Amino acid sequence: MNSLISKTSAQRVFQLRFDPLTANPEWVVIDENEEGPESFKEPLLATTSYLDMLNDSPRNRAYRLAIEKTVTKPCHVLDIGAGTGFLSMMAARAMGLSDSTASLGSSKGMVTACESYLPMVKLMRKVLHRNGMGRSIKVVNKRSDELKVGVDIPSRADVLVSEILDSELLGEGLIPTLQHAHDMLLVQNPLTVPYRATTYGQLVESTYLWKLHDLCGNEAKTSDGIHLLPAGFDTILGVKPHQYPMHCDAITKEIKLLSDPFKIFEFDFWKQPNSHGKAELQIKATDDGSVHAVVSWWILQLDREGTVFYSTAPQWINSPINTGDQDWCDHWKQCVWFLPGKGVFISKGQEVLLEAIHTDTSISYNLKTLVPRTDIIQHDNKFEDFQLTLPPERVAIYGDSNWRLSMLTALKNALQGRDSPLCVVADDSIFLTLLAANLSKTSHVISLFPGLRDRGAQYIEAVASANGFSMCHVKVIGNMKTCLTMGDTWHKKVDLLIGEPYYYGNEGMLPWQNLRFWKERTMLDPILSKDVLIMPCKGMLKACAMSLPDLWNSRCCLNEIEGFDHSVVNTTLGACGELPAPKEGPCLPFPIWQCGEIKELSEIFTLLEFDCSKPISPCYGQVQVKFTEPGICHGFVLWIDWVMD
Repeated sequence: MNSLISKTSAQRVFQLRFDPLTANPEWVVIDENEEGPESFKEPLLATTSYLDMLNDSPRNRAYRLAIEKTVTKPCHVLDIGAGTGFLSMMAARAMGLSDSTASLGSSKGMVTACESYLPMVKLMRKVLHRNGMGRSIKVVNKRSDELKVGVDIPSRADVLVSEILDSELLGEGLIPTLQHAHDMLLVQNPLTVPYRATTYGQLVESTYLWKLHDLCGNEAKTSDGIHLLPAGFDTILGVKPHQYPMHCDAITKEIKLLSDPFKIFEFDFWKQPNSHGKAELQIKATDDGSVHAVVSWWILQLDREGTVFYSTAPQWINSPINTGDQDWCDHWKQCVWFLPGKGVFISKGQEVLLEAIHTDTSISYNLKTLVPRTDIIQHDNKFEDFQLTLPPERVAIYGDSNWRLSMLTALKNALQGRDSPLCVVADDSIFLTLLAANLSKTSHVISLFPGLRDRGAQYIEAVASANGFSMCHVKVIGNMKTCLTMGDTWHKKVDLLIGEPYYYGNEGMLPWQNLRFWKERTMLDPILSKDVLIMPCKGMLKACAMSLPDLWNSRCCLNEIEGFDHSVVNTTLGACGELPAPKEGPCLPFPIWQCGEIKELSEIFTLLEFDCSKPISPCYGQVQVKFTEPGICHGFVLWIDWVMD
């Protein structure tokens, strides 16, 4: 589910949701006066990271220790991005504040909790009330850069507590938030929790990581005649150059370390940070190999004295701060920065220069060596500045020779015996568009490209000649038409309707949301020929019972956290286990291989089949599950296998 928050006042928020089968938008109104987020059919905040953060015991303990050391007398504490009010309550408790003491009016201390997201504000008020702090903590439903001293808060704050951090550190706007706070909301030389954050990195070789970004190198090993990256167009298709959050411990066996860890940037919360920074680091290679990526992480120093720390380092890092017994969590991971192409080969003992640059919201890298780079020759200046970016997982699939061969075989069989067929690509598959146009020189291909739209059309136009076809045989709709008509198809019926299926922008979605293909096949039914061939012809919902202790612990129901009752948030945050009937834990998308400890407990079984050769219809399935291994079953992993022929 995608969401976009548009704030019209302090009392109402519009949240945008998308129907996964039609991609049509739907606005949901969240009103201040409603009972709460629980009024929605689904857990409104289940896809956020709040539950995982609150289940992170080392994080909770570190913040408690640091706040108790920092807030030692009555003062004004400002909590930016307050969430459930957890940090606010710890600051209030450190000053002895509660609703009972607030009624006495004897304390000069105060806590202001700033939270911009209305559903979370409503939930926070419930948590504060449950813990007897509803009147002792002032809640402000605004962005921190909308706060004004004398209007929203009575005076500048003496202490700032916050947790506006993502896996990269800067992605949630840490720098601009701190800049505004120091300018407008805090006293000079304030106390802060955290006190400092430091980023670290390490050069690594990894074939697995290489396959996630170097389509050119992987495509060179295929022999299907399709060129997603033709010669001279080396940069026309690739991944976006930024850091990708990833549980690197899950691929430890796939990683070869080529350097010692190195310090990159240091950010002090207690003073105003710079918007831009640059570091040039001399890195000495500890082994021979090709540098495919920079793996990075950060360490928080939460107190001024330097006794309380929290680290997102991978488990292979040995240091007093990173003890290796930290709980698995999903809200903060390591980050991976891909080096272009095949990487950079380095020899043991060789020194290389790593340039790191940070902006307000991101960190990027450039590895410099004495090896000259070959200039890239662009064949057509018209497309010199054009690049289509895809997620790393899609790039890896498009570079997989086995996957490509299966698509080639299925489409070849489908085209056999058909003269001048009309083929419609219903999804965002650039590969199937090129493949269909390449295999049958007399065919006409229409690509809907509902997500890629004009960028997909530009890409196909750029690589058409290199793939042996003319654009006069290919038409890209790409304008989110609800349904094609005969006027769109040269007044011909559709002979082949194909898809991977893949929809751009649907990454991280539940597997059955790709049943949008079946929905669109149904909408196109009036223009399909009687002997139309649908590919995929069938989808099979597969399942397997699993033991997932790490994922379960990060998603389980909350009770008391560092002395504060959080049980009222469980339904809204989509917790699992111990929910009151008839509530159930939600289905959520996770890459299982990154979910810590996992174990299959049953055979893989088919739960449902979706017959795409016919219009969409209701489905029902019931299966007796046979367990093959002992263990605690925490849930069922579900996915869809698509039958292409």
